[in-house]
Amino acid sequence: MRLVVAITGASGAILGIRFLELLQSLGIETHLIISKWGQRTIIDETSYSLTQVKGLANSCYDDDDLSAPPASGSFHADGMAIIPCSMKTLAKVACGLEDTLIARAADVTIKEGRRLALVVREAPLSAIHLENMLKLARLGVTIFPPVPAFYLKPQSLDEMIQNVVKRVAAVFDRGASSQAALEPGHPTEG
Repeated sequence: MRLVVAITGASGAILGIRFLELLQSLGIETHLIISKWGQRTIIDETSYSLTQVKGLANSCYDDDDLSAPPASGSFHADGMAIIPCSMKTLAKVACGLEDTLIARAADVTIKEGRRLALVVREAPLSAIHLENMLKLARLGVTIFPPVPAFYLKPQSLDEMIQNVVKRVAAVFDRGASSQAALEPGHPTEG
């Protein structure tokens, strides 16, 4: 399996990092794009360096490089996750504004009929946010707010994050690899 993973400037950069770690442990090929503000958020919110985060992916691309492989429909990927996804990026994808590699790769994912998951980070949500989400959901895009599964009685923030990223991975593969990543005996969805 091959996935494009994007990290934007929304708060919650650790979600993208943990998602990359999970995919790496499952042997899934990843192609990473980090926006300018995503880079800043990684530095501000985590103890990871950009080099460490990029090292979790098989390939990395500059968000300004619209000639990078994920910008083309001929680049085969099984899907794309934008984790976390800012409202700015959500709006670009909803409107087809392809001025960055992240937005272009998301558009390619939609037009090629591949799975796209947007792990949206904002609260409260405005009517504009909700309309953009609805527009994309009607196109088959998975809108995935990183809501913790409190019924699992997590003992730490890391447990909550791990549950979210495992559930995002399940969006792309309902088969053996994502199910194996889920903790035995725990429900995957609420």
